[in-house]
Amino acid sequence: MDIIKIENIEVFANHGVLKEENILGQKFWVSVYLYLNTRKAGSSDDLSFSVDYNRVALMTEKFVTKNTFNLIETVAEKLAEMLLINFRTVEKVKIEIKKPWAPVKVHTNSISVIIERGWSCAFLSVGSNIGDKKGYLDFAVEEFEENDFCKVERVSDFIVTQPVGDVKQADFLNGCIEIKTLYSPFELLEFINKVENMAGRERIVHWGPRTLDIDIIFYDDAIISEDNLIIPHIEMENRFFVLKPLSQIAPFKKHPVFGLSVKEMLTRLSQR
Repeated sequence: MDIIKIENIEVFANHGVLKEENILGQKFWVSVYLYLNTRKAGSSDDLSFSVDYNRVALMTEKFVTKNTFNLIETVAEKLAEMLLINFRTVEKVKIEIKKPWAPVKVHTNSISVIIERGWSCAFLSVGSNIGDKKGYLDFAVEEFEENDFCKVERVSDFIVTQPVGDVKQADFLNGCIEIKTLYSPFELLEFINKVENMAGRERIVHWGPRTLDIDIIFYDDAIISEDNLIIPHIEMENRFFVLKPLSQIAPFKKHPVFGLSVKEMLTRLSQR
């Protein structure tokens, strides 16, 4: 990936744990590394395919000077979020915040924090079998579209599927969504739970009827096994209601454990 580097923007701002730092202020150096594909911009000579680094520099200076935080870690985190949300051609940023006048009891040129943040790709399964099923699935898509920390890339067709398990209930309407997100997997799960609750989701019967069910199927190539989150989603390779719509938008996405593509897993399941 290509990089545009804006190095050592000098700003005077009010960040620090000490009260005097917040009141009197001090000098900071801010460096921003923007990761993006500049090939199309370079071949067409069109700025819209790249990023306006003058605007990035001005927004960085304004953000750092207009806000006050105790930690330069927070300055870096919030600045990275702001830049990624406002400059959508940028896939990843690296931020360095240098504090040359840091109140430490040794001689040093500066204290700095360096972070890297970027968009991750997640695939979600959505389903509903109560009330206005399509309305609930559309609602889920809209909530992700309206969240600054998410970008909806593709949405599959919605298909009717039979319920899994022994609970007698209505057929489901299922689909899959591809998103890019700034959330970590656990932050994404927290937002998903919020969306489900907004749709009136009640967790009374395991595998029972639900207004809206959203599961994280893949998150980049992450492999997570925790009490409240398993990625790739457990049993997805045996779930037609996951694989069928997912194969429409990501047929060649590979399972990071099995090494099989979505299309291959669907074919194997169909042949059983």
